[in-house]
Amino acid sequence: MAHFAVGFLALGLLIPVLTWPLTAPLMAIPLLLSAQIARWRTVADTHQVTVRTLFSSRSVPWDAIDGLGFSRGSWARAHLNDGEQLRLPAVSFATLPLLTEASGGRVPNPYR
Repeated sequence: MAHFAVGFLALGLLIPVLTWPLTAPLMAIPLLLSAQIARWRTVADTHQVTVRTLFSSRSVPWDAIDGLGFSRGSWARAHLNDGEQLRLPAVSFATLPLLTEASGGRVPNPYR
């Protein structure tokens, strides 16, 4: 669904680009947004959690995660054993059952 919004942004940017060709570099904005949407994700399996952002990737084993926290209207944050917090893109309270399944039960399902 986010790619649809980027598509509408690209259509909206066509008006100034076609009217004034010097604004053509503005068309890079939808490309960057689309790349960001495709790249940002959290991948979890029974051994580790991998967080991918636009320019980096980080894997953390489940043993290094002390717990999860949520802020209003925000993605989950993994609280690591060393006191650091790691933002988990695309993980919300609604997607916790999927994270429970992927973690092999290490993350409790709040909906049971």
